[in-house]
Amino acid sequence: QVQLVESGGGSVQAGGSLTLSCKVTGNIWSGYYMGWFRQATGEEREATGNEREGVAVIGSDSKTYYDDSVKGRFTISVDSAKKTLSLQMNKLRPEDTGMYYCAADPRDFTAVIHHQGVKKLRGFFGHWGQGTQVTVSS
Repeated sequence: QVQLVESGGGSVQAGGSLTLSCKVTGNIWSGYYMGWFRQATGEEREATGNEREGVAVIGSDSKTYYDDSVKGRFTISVDSAKKTLSLQMNKLRPEDTGMYYCAADPRDFTAVIHHQGVKKLRGFFGHWGQGTQVTVSS
């Protein structure tokens, strides 16, 4: 049984940092694409249409892809020995507030990402965690 469990969320002030982790159990790891998605809460929710949008993705070849809004601030990485996906978030902004979900899928999304970026990849991922809340205050 595949399970993804996020942790590390919390409340910080703008400019602060958080590191999210996603522990993966079950027969899922090698060859999978993995990513972090954000579903806005609060005031940003209406602006995004309550969509769960891609923030960062790491391919099975370890190539990383980021939404423009987080480039230079967020870093996605994997620890294969621990089967853990991480998202290091620096210089956090109030608009980063939301529920963060990790996701995984065995398909190769390279062509899709090059065509449309990571923000609209929700429908391509088949395995999801329950989410962890990140709140950034101004």
